[in-house]
Amino acid sequence: MSQSILEIRHLRTLAALRDTGSLVRAAQLLNLTQSALSHQIKLLEDRYGTPLFERKSVPPQFSGTGLRLLQLADAALPMVEEAERDVARLAAGGAGQLRIVVECHTCFDWLMPAMDAFRSRWPEIELDIVSGFHPDPIALLLQNRAEVAIVSEQDPAEAVDYHPLFQFEIVALLANDHALVSKTHLTARHFADQTLITYPVPDDMLDIVRQVLAPAGVQPAQRRTTELTVAMLQLVASGRGVATLPLWAVQGYLDRGYVTARRVGAKGLTGELHMACTAATSARPWLADFVQITRESCFVSLPGIALL
Repeated sequence: MSQSILEIRHLRTLAALRDTGSLVRAAQLLNLTQSALSHQIKLLEDRYGTPLFERKSVPPQFSGTGLRLLQLADAALPMVEEAERDVARLAAGGAGQLRIVVECHTCFDWLMPAMDAFRSRWPEIELDIVSGFHPDPIALLLQNRAEVAIVSEQDPAEAVDYHPLFQFEIVALLANDHALVSKTHLTARHFADQTLITYPVPDDMLDIVRQVLAPAGVQPAQRRTTELTVAMLQLVASGRGVATLPLWAVQGYLDRGYVTARRVGAKGLTGELHMACTAATSARPWLADFVQITRESCFVSLPGIALL
């Protein structure tokens, strides 16, 4: 039998295509161009003389050959990844801890699946969420009170490394019978006579203020804060004010018709999340794995996000 052309990257490509449901999303997940990903698939199809999946189906329907290669991917990839982790452990030695501080301290459900997956791969690393609100999460890294901070923007002046996670749309949330529901999108002036409900954080940590209201010189008529996302949505639904939250965080409530969402600005308001840590933490063998796990789990599970 001739030498196999199969490589680990081919198996990862097929697994990503199955998990994401499209060539475009698979390319984003693997940080490849769509043409590079298509080239990999064509190489395999030319080698085996048969399509690996039906091009016109969404999600892709794999052929018998494609399913057999996926079976190989499911068996081989976990073994390769486990071996790489074991090698990293042998090189680093010992256990460790990963304390995470989240800028939005009451909105981190999205992080839990990544933490669960990381815990199963690195059981010797003690995981913890640093509780409470911290106005300067980067300071906790520099004070050795946390290993990782999840922040909304990069500050080049800070002596830390930034690992990009994902970008997302932030939408305005209104009671279903609110007068502004008639608008296709909201601009800064629409907030001028409203009660704006936010988390109890400084304005420079709120995208709606930093990116929209402050540049336009607009101050909402009133401000109200709450620490809980569900409480914020209840206040919105009962007509006590308007709020802005990530689309992925409220999609379930929108699907149930609990509140109504409108875009902020004609092109929409976008936010970002990054993982910040010191250079010493970046050098830890488990950090790159934690970043990758977080990016992959969020990309597959959170609606409407784009990897950075």
